[in-house]
Amino acid sequence: MRGLTGSSDGTDGDGASHDGRGTAGTAHRSGGVRAGLAASSTAMAGLAAFGLFCVSCSAGGTGTRDEGPAGTQPVAQVTPSLASPSTTAQPARRVNAVALLKRDSEVSPRVRTDLRPCSGDEYPVDTSYGSLTDGPAADVVVNVLTCGDSVGIGTYVYRPRDDGSYENVFAAEMPAVYGTIDRGDLVVTTQVYGSKDSVAYPSGEEVITYRWADNRFSEHDRVHNDFNRAVSSGEGELPTQAEPSRN
Repeated sequence: MRGLTGSSDGTDGDGASHDGRGTAGTAHRSGGVRAGLAASSTAMAGLAAFGLFCVSCSAGGTGTRDEGPAGTQPVAQVTPSLASPSTTAQPARRVNAVALLKRDSEVSPRVRTDLRPCSGDEYPVDTSYGSLTDGPAADVVVNVLTCGDSVGIGTYVYRPRDDGSYENVFAAEMPAVYGTIDRGDLVVTTQVYGSKDSVAYPSGEEVITYRWADNRFSEHDRVHNDFNRAVSSGEGELPTQAEPSRN
């Protein structure tokens, strides 16, 4: 009978369906509901966390990064570079040293007369530029040499004037003399020769340091060096280099 075998809504008495869906359809629907609830719970948790983050940021704090700047600020701080110097050293103005010497009355007539090119247009003149007298531009140190063996015969210092010309403020004319600039001082070296010394091997040297003060150069220091004449010939063989001893 229908009352015992089925119902008009297509289910058995125990609630089982006969329309092809049955228990599997019910399980599918219940699983979909659970998945939807889980997804909704996850979305709600994400929205809640985002809301808390926005509240913490709008409150003026640093959010969850209490140890660093807020998210709207750059984390890396750029260290400013050191300021570059406002001025740079200007190259010294080059001068015609030969022309300076030839028209300088402080230079002896012999040096001016003998000042000729060694080959072509190359004169035996060394020129250095540097600060010696605190002038408006670089001072000029000129050394005159011999063509044959390059022995110095004169050292001169020219100081620049405001109008661009130069004045002779130092002159040393003697055999084997040479002047250099050393940290703002004028250093003049003179080779000392004995009666039997060759040009290449002097007996010693005088090293005199001059310093500019009161518009003139004054001697500041003097050093005398004696050279060993026993090794001046340059002959003989070098000694055999021994291996260092190891203890």
